[in-house]
Amino acid sequence: MTREFPGGFLFGAATAAYQIEGAAFEDGRTASIWDAFARVPGAVINGETGDVACDHYHRMPQDVALMKGLGLQTYRFSTSWSRVRPDGGAANPLGVDFYSRLVDELLENDIMPWLTLYHWDMPQALEEQGGWTSRDTVDRFVDYALTMHDALGDRVKTWTTLNEPWCASFLSYTAGVHAPGRTDIGDGLLAAHHLLLAHGRTVQELRARDADLDLGITLNLTIADPADVDDPVDIDAARRIDGQFNRWFLDPIFEGDYPSDIVRDIREVDADAIARWQGAVHDGDLDIISAPLDALGINYYHGELLSGHPQQDGPANGPHETEGQQRQTKSPFPADAGIHWVERGLPRTGMDWEVQPEGLTRLLQRVAADYADGVPLYVTENGAAYDDVVEDGEVRDDERTAFVRDHVAATLDAIEAGVDVRGYFYWSLMDNYEWAWGYDKRFGIVRVDYDTQERTVKQSGHEYSRIIAARAV
Repeated sequence: MTREFPGGFLFGAATAAYQIEGAAFEDGRTASIWDAFARVPGAVINGETGDVACDHYHRMPQDVALMKGLGLQTYRFSTSWSRVRPDGGAANPLGVDFYSRLVDELLENDIMPWLTLYHWDMPQALEEQGGWTSRDTVDRFVDYALTMHDALGDRVKTWTTLNEPWCASFLSYTAGVHAPGRTDIGDGLLAAHHLLLAHGRTVQELRARDADLDLGITLNLTIADPADVDDPVDIDAARRIDGQFNRWFLDPIFEGDYPSDIVRDIREVDADAIARWQGAVHDGDLDIISAPLDALGINYYHGELLSGHPQQDGPANGPHETEGQQRQTKSPFPADAGIHWVERGLPRTGMDWEVQPEGLTRLLQRVAADYADGVPLYVTENGAAYDDVVEDGEVRDDERTAFVRDHVAATLDAIEAGVDVRGYFYWSLMDNYEWAWGYDKRFGIVRVDYDTQERTVKQSGHEYSRIIAARAV
């Protein structure tokens, strides 16, 4: 049976500046925290960097033509803070011009630009002044956001402030898995708060400039299920992961407060960290953070089945801990003592993440019911890495093809259940630099040969193109 998507539903794909652009030190761009982190021994597999990546900076028109050929209606990209305001200082005209040309190219090809201001590439110079643990960084981010609006506000109507602040705080400042690689609970809490404050401040400033803009944020969220729904220990394990992954960001954005149960849990682990964080939350901050949104982006890759009892099979600290690194990291969850991830026999991707399409449906339903009343939802990232094989110039990625089809269908399931979901973006348009995994993992529906920079549309890309053309699954 073929099911159609409602009129106006957007099909797109997503990328991030550091992962595809390359040209790391050209035309005035200076080091970001990822340029610095990638050079730390053991931080990234094979010591790989984003210096060249997919060379999108030089191949942008061809890449937009590729998007057009796939039938994409919208393209979610990020702008590089280090390219636009190098070292966090004055605007760089050459960097700004690149994004202006990109937007023009998209519009000329009838592709709607969807701009994300922060996808983790803070200038390294600002990290050396405290990074996201410093409140001053909030002001620097607003300066950068307004620079982008000065340049693109006449042509770009959809603006996302942050991509996945959980990753940019807890995974980066508490776990040390991502740049800048710190491993301190208090630093993670401060980073999370200042990221959210930067989001709220930017929403206020952009809305004051142009009330017609669509302003939002993108959160990576999960479904945290107890292994035994009747076991209080398992229920508590699921509560703690849901609280530290989902509610720490959803609650302040939509309810103007942080989850008190998780504050209590973390205090029991590190009272000093909570005291530092409380000192950083000033009067009025939460009113700013909870500024009304026009859109909420949800990034979903897998769910979690959790227990408070030891397991024989499941990973002790979940799928987020080390990312394959060869350096000492910690758990991104400050209050995770005794929590175990349970193996449930689902298929797994090349990242060893479970494939759980119905989790996306339930997640969209939960967020709509509990938080985003009247706020349209978009699946801003959803994708899978597999070990692709090229045969006779083609990539027959059957597993990813099924993944795309099943998750697009899961999105439609949520719509048919009454959730206001207005778009789906596959992650990623093309294979790219996968953070601490370097070039070891491929998520794209377009293959990139990193030696020649040749692009090849995979079977999954052709399937997604067919879905877009039919507007049905």
